[in-house]
Amino acid sequence: MNIDKRILPELREVYSQFPGFQLEGDLEWSRGLVSAPPVKRSEQVNTTSRKIPGAAGEMLVKIYEPARRNVDKLPAMLWIHGGGYVLGHPDMDDELCERFVQTARCVVVSVDYRLAPEHPYPAAIEDCYAGLVWMTEKAESLGIDANRVAIAGASGGGGLTAALALMARDKGGPSIIFQMPLYPMLDNRNITPSSHEITEDGAIWNRTDNLAAWNMYLGEENDASAISPYAVPSRAENLAGLPPAYTCVGQLDLFRDETIEYVTRLAQAGVDVEFHLYPGCFHLFEGLVPEAEVSQRAVQSYMNAMARALHSEGD
Repeated sequence: MNIDKRILPELREVYSQFPGFQLEGDLEWSRGLVSAPPVKRSEQVNTTSRKIPGAAGEMLVKIYEPARRNVDKLPAMLWIHGGGYVLGHPDMDDELCERFVQTARCVVVSVDYRLAPEHPYPAAIEDCYAGLVWMTEKAESLGIDANRVAIAGASGGGGLTAALALMARDKGGPSIIFQMPLYPMLDNRNITPSSHEITEDGAIWNRTDNLAAWNMYLGEENDASAISPYAVPSRAENLAGLPPAYTCVGQLDLFRDETIEYVTRLAQAGVDVEFHLYPGCFHLFEGLVPEAEVSQRAVQSYMNAMARALHSEGD
């Protein structure tokens, strides 16, 4: 489907100039598309990089915290970068993580999980779970309140956020008070109407991209009738007992319908959920066109939601 005329005017130029991913043809080139240029770092936030025990050896995490903090413990958030399980690195979200620190008055830990196809499922979710366990076990030295921990991520990172909430619930693992799977990649079946709408070459995450990424992530399991919800969160039969959630998605995003379906099921399972649908907006719109009014509104909305969740008792 041609969606050009439906895109908001303030977003069209960037959309028209995006070259499109080539996951199967040139994965390394595609990975380069999401490599963010260096940003001016905030003097209000200190960032450190550490190697921690991952699910299969050492793993990089980046820790963001207020530059001037008192002795009080702060709430914390585990951030999971996007990239369809096959692209991305924590560095690309430096500016976003700094903003979470300042807006939500928290410590952010961003995890460099292993990518497919070199490391297919369950590598990524196992790394994310290891990161969550590490940050809660090290709460004292990190100066964080282990009773106020949230998880968040976008796109593929949103899918991993949803999967991590399920895994932590089922394992009786670290307590999570809030989850924020932004425009998440949840369903490998590609049967929703929106998964058939975004098909143009050059579209920002089209049907071809999604099919290729799921194949890389799941491998031979992609065609199996029974797949773990830790791989494909939409397959989870029971969503009860999950932490409250916030999510959003553009109306012109391939993930629109699977997000709406998941939000509906969360609400039906008794999970408190806030959801925003942005008409005229494509996948990753707020990151690719940050100066647009709708982008600023969307980012501020999810920043505020995280702040409310982590400081719900008015501290």
